[in-house]
Amino acid sequence: MGLRPAVRSAAAGCVTRSDVLKFGTDGVRGVANLDLTNEAVTALGRAAARVLGGDRFVVGRDTRRSGGRLEASLVEGLVAEGMVVRDLAVAPTPAVAWVAAAEGIPGAVVSASHNSFEDNGVKLFAAGGLKLGREVEVAVEAEFHRLLRADPATVVISAAAPGSVGPGMGDVARWAASVAASIDGRSLEGLRVVVDCANGSASGIGPEVLRSLGAEVEVLHADPDGTNINADCGSTYPRELQRVVVQRGAHAGIAFDGDADRVLAVDAAGRVIDGDQIIAMCAVDRRVRACLPRDTVVVTVMTNLGFRLGMADHGVTVLQVPVGDRHVLEAMTEGGYTLGGEQSGHVIFSDLATTGDGLLTAVQLLDVVARAGRPLAELADAAMTRLPQVLRNVSVSVAGPDAIAALEAEIAAVEAELGEHGRVLIRASGTEPVVRVMVEAATAAQAERAAEHLAGLVADLPPR
Repeated sequence: MGLRPAVRSAAAGCVTRSDVLKFGTDGVRGVANLDLTNEAVTALGRAAARVLGGDRFVVGRDTRRSGGRLEASLVEGLVAEGMVVRDLAVAPTPAVAWVAAAEGIPGAVVSASHNSFEDNGVKLFAAGGLKLGREVEVAVEAEFHRLLRADPATVVISAAAPGSVGPGMGDVARWAASVAASIDGRSLEGLRVVVDCANGSASGIGPEVLRSLGAEVEVLHADPDGTNINADCGSTYPRELQRVVVQRGAHAGIAFDGDADRVLAVDAAGRVIDGDQIIAMCAVDRRVRACLPRDTVVVTVMTNLGFRLGMADHGVTVLQVPVGDRHVLEAMTEGGYTLGGEQSGHVIFSDLATTGDGLLTAVQLLDVVARAGRPLAELADAAMTRLPQVLRNVSVSVAGPDAIAALEAEIAAVEAELGEHGRVLIRASGTEPVVRVMVEAATAAQAERAAEHLAGLVADLPPR
């Protein structure tokens, strides 16, 4: 890859949208060319190199149109700081994390995950393939802003930069082989599976791995064109997958997101099986096989109350943490636990991977189904009963997160009315400018009424 000068889009010291980029719950994310300019991503690359250290780095990207250009800008920043960069090009996020873990080096993925193609972002991994701790994120963010506001002469990249860049030959294939090997030589033969690749980075490798394990696979949305990633497909929009699974008489459907770090499933009747249910089934299976340390799983506050009730019935302890896979992994590492994740389908098997891996999760889930010899729907229902859950998003332009505390009395009143089979959670999103109002209840009607009531209260709060 040839190096080119980075061009400043604003005068030194001028505040642009790039200047106010901050880490959310999953890296830096924004609108490509507006929030994420070439200059900003180059500065982020330089900041990451300085803070994370070492002399090697692995990078990859998803399939959105802006990915190649932004990845080149990121690499320029890394190379300018002396890094030897291993470029995987289009690769799932977990593949980059796997290489970082295998090689003991930091990594980065240019991706906006499940967002539409207009957005993009950068996810960073510390040496060893782990998401950055908050203190390290703060250090990278501070160095990034210092670089972005520096004199132009200190930001421009010269063609004589001391680092270098080369392709990561075979790295994605090695990751895929490790995923296939995670079921210890067992087979998925006899399973008919429909796979929705979200026109993302698992479009080629995902179906290939499942076929290599003996599954009969039909593929949807595996023809990325730069603008169709996550477009009416994938884990955020599985309607076509649901239809095709039923139409083909498949045993299961699998839906990845754009960078394949999360996955949802669909049962033979077309019902969506979310991350809570996937974790529940895997937890029950692992406990029976004595493969669940201290019979404990780690989940977030957004996990359905039905999960907690189901796990109690199966003798599994539930440890709850704030939203974000970083919090899940930190708790897993501290307690020595090996299974955790989020309702979104971001599931972590820490004995097999360092981060959420959609393909690994799909393989683990289908292995449970194959060994049990029972339908996915039956296993899901046996593991837990999902309580009705309603989520409302309220723009923070009309309700600031700091004002949520003013609703404590109202929240307590609603929870008292819902009883032991209901709960309320109101929080500011870490990835979008919204406040999320979540209500669970014994019936869908109860949940709807309570959510609408509380969302209206949030909307009526005074502006920040």
